[in-house]
Amino acid sequence: METSTLYTDFDLCYRAICSRDTRFDGLFFVAVTTTGIYCRPICPANIPLASHIRFYPCAAAAEAAGFRACRRCHPEASPGSPEWNVRADLVARALRLIADGVVDTEGVGGLAQRLAVSPRHLHRELIAKVGVGPLALARTRRAQTARLLIDQTDLSFATIAFTAGFASLRQFNETMLTAFGFPPSKLRRRALPVSQGEGKLTLRLQYRPPLDAEALFCYLGQRAIAGVEEISDGCYRRTIVLPHSRGIIALEPAKKTSEVLLHLQLSDLSDLSMLVQRCRHLFDLNAVPTAIADVLSADPLLAPLVTAHLGLRVPGTTDGFELAVRAILGQQVSVAGAQTLTGRLVAALGTPLEQSQGTLSSFFPSPQTLAQADLQGLGLAPARQNALQALAQAVASGNLVLDQSMEREEIRSYLLQLPGVGPWTASYIAMRALGDPDAFSATDPGVRRALELQGLSPHVREIERRAEAWRPWRAYATYHLWTSLAAVQPIKGVTVFWRPSAQQERNMRVGW
Repeated sequence: METSTLYTDFDLCYRAICSRDTRFDGLFFVAVTTTGIYCRPICPANIPLASHIRFYPCAAAAEAAGFRACRRCHPEASPGSPEWNVRADLVARALRLIADGVVDTEGVGGLAQRLAVSPRHLHRELIAKVGVGPLALARTRRAQTARLLIDQTDLSFATIAFTAGFASLRQFNETMLTAFGFPPSKLRRRALPVSQGEGKLTLRLQYRPPLDAEALFCYLGQRAIAGVEEISDGCYRRTIVLPHSRGIIALEPAKKTSEVLLHLQLSDLSDLSMLVQRCRHLFDLNAVPTAIADVLSADPLLAPLVTAHLGLRVPGTTDGFELAVRAILGQQVSVAGAQTLTGRLVAALGTPLEQSQGTLSSFFPSPQTLAQADLQGLGLAPARQNALQALAQAVASGNLVLDQSMEREEIRSYLLQLPGVGPWTASYIAMRALGDPDAFSATDPGVRRALELQGLSPHVREIERRAEAWRPWRAYATYHLWTSLAAVQPIKGVTVFWRPSAQQERNMRVGW
C-alpha cells in the first residue's frame, strides 16, 4: 500500500500502534480526540480506544486539525516518510524544498517558481495529497526544528527562533504554544552542557532500524577525498559548504539507540534545516529497510545478500555538484584511481580551511571556480576536462540544479546532453545526488561482475529483465551487488577497509 493512502486504512494503522511497530514510524501520525494530542505510532503511552483515534499523513495535518504534539514520543524527531524518496512528482519535490526551508527564505511564490507552477496550483495539490498547504507545512517544520534545538542544545531562545526560520520572537512563542501546548521556556526540561560557541552543536537524527553502518562506512571510506573527508573511530567527518555558511560536520551512529549523532560547527546557523536534511540524505536515514528487504528478498539471487546486510543504505551526498564531479572522474577508472584524481582537483582548486582539523584541510571547489579553472596538469584527458567544465558551467549558471527537489527525468535528460556524460554517469548521479531509489544501470561493470560470479548471464538484456522485479528499489539492489564484491572487517571498534587487488579493481570498477 502506498504511504499516501496508508493512513486511510484504519484497521492496519490501529494494529500498527497496538504493536508499536517501528516500520510505521513516520509513515502516519495518531491523534487522540479525548486529549487533543497527536503521537507517533511507536508512542509508549496507553493505547486509546479506536473510537477516539484519528490518523493523519503528516504532523502538519494533525496540527491543522487542532491537535498538539506529544511530549513523550516527540513527533518532531520521527524519521521522514520514505514515500517522498520514491516519488518524484510535484508534491514530493515541494515537500523536500519545504523541508530545506525554501518557504522561509523565498516565500510560497519562490517555492512555486522553483517548481514551475502557480502558487494556487501548488496549494491545491498539497491540500489534495497531504491535507495542508505550504504555509502550514513550513510552520510545522519551523516548530519541529525549534523543538529539536530546545531539547538537544543550550542555544538561547532568540538564536533558536531565527535559526528555525521564525521572523520574530513573538511568532516563535505563539507557534510553539500552539504546536506543543507550552511556551518555549516550559519545553526546556533539563540543563545541557555548555557548547563551545553557538556554532558547535550535536543533534540526534533518528532512523528506522536496522542500519548497516559498517557497509556504509566502508563505501564512503574507500572513496573519501583527501582533505575533504575522513573516517576514523566509527565517525565520518567532512567539510561542507552551504548557501550562507560553511564548516565541518561529523556523523556517528549511536551505540544503543536508533540514532545518528550529528556534530556540527557552522559559521552561520541559518542553514541548519538544510544541513539536517542533507545529512539524512547522505546516510539514507529516511529508508524503510524492511519494506526494501521484502521486495528484494523475493529474488533468490538477492535474498542471501539482503540477509547478510540487513539495513544496507544507499549513500547520498551533501552536495550534488560534488557528486557529479566525482561521477565524471570515476568513468573508466578504478575506485582508487578516481580517488587520486579527485584529491588532485581539491588540492589545486579547493578553498583551504583557515585552520586544518585533523586531515580535513579544504572545501570542495565551487562550480564557479571549476568553470573558470585551468585543468591542465591534473592528469585529466582533454575530453574529461571538457566534461567537468561543461558540468560546472551548467551548475554555476543555474541551468542545472542537482538536488532531491528536482524532477528526475528532466535532470537525467539534461545530463545526457552534456559532453562526456553517458547513461551510466547519469544513473549514478540520479542514485546518489537526486536520491532516486530506482536508479539503475544494467551496463554497470560491478553489477555485471557480481551476477557473473553467481553463474548468471551478464548480458544487458537479461539483467534488465531480471531487474524489473526489483522495482522500485533497484538502486538498493545495485548496492547489494556491489557490496557482495567487497568485504568489511571491524577491528577494535575501528572499521578497516579491505582494498581489492589491482586485477580485482579492474574487474569491479563499482560506482565512484
